[in-house]
Amino acid sequence: MSFDEDEAFEHTLLVVREVSVYKIPPRSTSGGYKCGEWLQSDLIWTGRLRVVSCKDRCEIRLEDPNSGELFAACFVLPGQRESSVETVLDSSRYFVLKIEDGAGKHAFIGLGFAERNEAFDFNVALSDHEKYVRREQEKETGEASDDGSHIDIHPAVNHRLKDGETIRINVKNKATSGTGMLSAAGLSGTHSGTGKPKTLGLAPPPSGAGKIRSPLPPPPNDPAAARMTSSSHGVDLKGHEEDMRRPTDAFSGLSQLEKSLPASSSSGSTKTTASGWAAF
Repeated sequence: MSFDEDEAFEHTLLVVREVSVYKIPPRSTSGGYKCGEWLQSDLIWTGRLRVVSCKDRCEIRLEDPNSGELFAACFVLPGQRESSVETVLDSSRYFVLKIEDGAGKHAFIGLGFAERNEAFDFNVALSDHEKYVRREQEKETGEASDDGSHIDIHPAVNHRLKDGETIRINVKNKATSGTGMLSAAGLSGTHSGTGKPKTLGLAPPPSGAGKIRSPLPPPPNDPAAARMTSSSHGVDLKGHEEDMRRPTDAFSGLSQLEKSLPASSSSGSTKTTASGWAAF
């Protein structure tokens, strides 16, 4: 919609069935109005409110609900909403309107809504009209700039391949390997890229023939260590001589077993002998 169209075109944004209008005292401070200072006796009118969009102008009309007769009107021009509709400091349901008679005279009246949601819808209607006016202005500005004088500082870049051009992609062949702890330790049994299976490189178990050595050697010239060394050599030699003296007969150990049994009595009774074998 353009602003050059018929001025009789109107669009109703909001209708509130009942609002209250108050006669307000002059502004006491520069900060703003307070509805708490309005007396109930200052109520001068109740009726219907309509918010109408007329091209770039928004009209707030106070009308009789039965006859539709106009009581007062507030004209909100572009960029002048704050001077035409002012919120009070102590409530979200009350506003101050600047009404005009069309002859250059204006006055300020108090406007009150019964419910907060009605006051919220009133603010939304005024905001919708401002957005509509802004879109229309941007549309007209865009149409005026389409005369070809606009220079694009970011020209489009053609990334398509020309005739004969090719793209080469180098992909490295990564050998498949196992996962987990075996792969990290190099013990995976999977096949490598050459096709040959890898053997598990396990270390052989430690030999049992090795002697367990003390982590710390004994101090030099230690008499205790010398005695332990000499005694160990003596025990080894003695044990070796006894092994050499032992006969190779399998039953020769029985004589040694008889010597270890307790001595029997002179009577040589079988009872004593049996008890000796039981003790063994």
